Amino acid sequence: MSGETDHGLVLVVDDDETVRDVVCRYLRLAGFAVDVAGTGPAALERFAARRPDLVVLDVMLPGLDGFEVCRRLREPDPGEPGVPVVLLTALGEEEDRIAGLRLGADDYVTKPFSPRELSLRVASVLRRSRGAPGVAAPTELTDGDLRLDLAARTASLAGDPVALTAREFDLLAFFLSHPATAYSRTELLERVWGWDFGDLSTVTVHVRRLREKIERDPAAPERVVTVWGVGYRYDARPG
Repeated sequence: MSGETDHGLVLVVDDDETVRDVVCRYLRLAGFAVDVAGTGPAALERFAARRPDLVVLDVMLPGLDGFEVCRRLREPDPGEPGVPVVLLTALGEEEDRIAGLRLGADDYVTKPFSPRELSLRVASVLRRSRGAPGVAAPTELTDGDLRLDLAARTASLAGDPVALTAREFDLLAFFLSHPATAYSRTELLERVWGWDFGDLSTVTVHVRRLREKIERDPAAPERVVTVWGVGYRYDARPG
């Protein structure tokens, strides 16, 4: 974490100078410190030089597109919690949004967008990635050989680190806290993402990614199971 403000440091990556200026102005008004980059390579350089608390990342970038930048930011680093990523995608480009979520993006906002909405989304993602302050809660969640350290926001399976994005961590923590209960995708979107509307495929993609990381056979999941006609349920391991 940057420690520059109570709200944190946001890296804004967009090749449109006007968009960058507007986004930065609103984020600063909301209390964030801001760093900027206009290309994919520059984004990676700024990220390495000054690790932010969150990245706002445009998909269409010169040099390296936003997908490749996101992929590189999401390369497993078990010793360091992942930095949340909010993608900026073109209106109506559903495949872009799904591709970004599959790469580990935590949220997305479609262009044209409201800068105020974007700043609220940034605040929401950061709040969830850090956990709610002042709320009494367990510091660890376990299920057999699966362990979540809620304070450090790290996960391990059979003693090996599991690299989770901020949103994947939140989803798994929710499942572990509410086993044996079926939830619809709409309910998960509300309770994990904090959205009262949105693309339900967001949940589907995150469940798929989570299964790839914690299930012995993601095609035949034993922990995060599908409840047909309803949604998903977490089944704790016996014993």
